[in-house]
Amino acid sequence: MSNSQLNLEDFDYHLPQDLIAQHPARNRDESRMLVIDRETGRLIDDDFRNFPQYLQPDDLVVLNNSRVIPARLFGHRLGTSAQPIGKTNPARHEYLKSEIEVLLIRQLDPRTWEALVKPGRKVGIGERIIFHKSDVEIGPSEIPCPSLEAEVIGRGDFGLRTLRFPEGIALAEAIEALGHIPLPPYISRPDSADDRIRYQTVFAKQNGSVAAPTAGLHFTPEILEMIASRGVELAEITLHVGLGTFQPIHEDKIDLHRMHPEFYEIDPNAANRLNRENRGNRRLIAVGTTTVRTLEHVAAKNNGRIKAERGETELFIRPGFEFRVTGGLLTNFHLPRTTLLMLVCAFAGREITLAAYERAVRNRYRFYSYGDCMLIL
Repeated sequence: MSNSQLNLEDFDYHLPQDLIAQHPARNRDESRMLVIDRETGRLIDDDFRNFPQYLQPDDLVVLNNSRVIPARLFGHRLGTSAQPIGKTNPARHEYLKSEIEVLLIRQLDPRTWEALVKPGRKVGIGERIIFHKSDVEIGPSEIPCPSLEAEVIGRGDFGLRTLRFPEGIALAEAIEALGHIPLPPYISRPDSADDRIRYQTVFAKQNGSVAAPTAGLHFTPEILEMIASRGVELAEITLHVGLGTFQPIHEDKIDLHRMHPEFYEIDPNAANRLNRENRGNRRLIAVGTTTVRTLEHVAAKNNGRIKAERGETELFIRPGFEFRVTGGLLTNFHLPRTTLLMLVCAFAGREITLAAYERAVRNRYRFYSYGDCMLIL
């Protein structure tokens, strides 16, 4: 079957529900690691603690240093706005009991965010949402405290809305105080205080992701020191994980799918080390699919070179894609029928990847965000 004939069903696999990790491993580096040799198709069962042993001196390991924000907010509708946002008294509005869940997706400017709103059909342009701590029960006759307020100024498909927050507030601090860590829906429990630490890499620096770059969750400071001690260089780039990474595919023909834009940035120091003329024949080992998409997007723009720049990428990597710079990939196991799985199939080969997933199921690896990982070389 040619790549142009691949359909969504060609990226499906069966996974028992009990293999979906609901909690992180006791320690970050205790995860198992399934190693794939792309040339031979050989599969090796190993542990992530041995990851440094698979690196060659002068390899360059690339990390995504984006930090997950508590992007999941809960609130109630206040109805249609009549005055400039932030200037009204909520007691003058009809209070609606139904709770609204908002997942911030992408910051458009200091006051404006794209967000997924649930239930989206109830929330129209001009309405206001007032956010509160969701663990505080609010009765039908009570008015919630106006800690944070937003106005709906735009509407898109599949529950997508554009929210504008008031001027004169410390928005990032308010989100940190009221928001919840946006655990994926396949983790069937509420988020906890521990998730604020464990659903975050140890090298996270730049605020902006609404899902973790999960391949990086396995690293500890000790593992990073072991990597450096082998003569392997580390470089950091940023891609803020948003809807482009985890949005479902609604088209059976995968070539019809369009990715949502996500912000990336590569600073001059990282770009200098990542360029081919500076790294020679060293392999770039990408930690996570978000790192791959950033590197390959920038390389495609610049004839194979990595330049210092910032922007947005909508790159959709699927079988048939020509990789310009990625020499190895560390990644977690991904949901079926997703762009993430398609990227892995593009890099390792679809048949090898699905065989590896079958082996992982048979050997009871833990799957998804808090699960085990794969190293593809």
